[in-house]
Amino acid sequence: MNGIRRQQGFSLLEVIAAIMLLAIAFTALMKVAGASISLSHNAAEHSQAAMCARSLLDSVFVGEPIKSGSSSGKFDQQYRWQLNVTPWNQTGNAAPGVSLHLYQLDLDVLWGPLAHPRSAHFRTLRLGGPDAANSMQAAP
Repeated sequence: MNGIRRQQGFSLLEVIAAIMLLAIAFTALMKVAGASISLSHNAAEHSQAAMCARSLLDSVFVGEPIKSGSSSGKFDQQYRWQLNVTPWNQTGNAAPGVSLHLYQLDLDVLWGPLAHPRSAHFRTLRLGGPDAANSMQAAP
């Protein structure tokens, strides 16, 4: 029994290997966590842009006739918008002699640096009276 030696504990090589394995796993986990935080931030920005767009599209042309054209503005220091309103039908032009028309509202919400902004596009149709220019031409 004197020739049999019992090993107690871990060798230095085993400890180093375990620490290296933990370091690799921790690095991979931190990359995943960082990507998750980035995706969450991106989703929050898009969600905020969608809420701003909904607010604008719900309130635009309330109490005033819809007019073709473009307009732009800012929601706050971070988000800005550009709205394009065009008459809509299958040919793309307003039909003459019709009192109600469909208008296509295209809204771009932009944020981030001016050189490379991030954006979200929203499109909807709105029913409205004739364009102000059309009603002036029709008046005798």
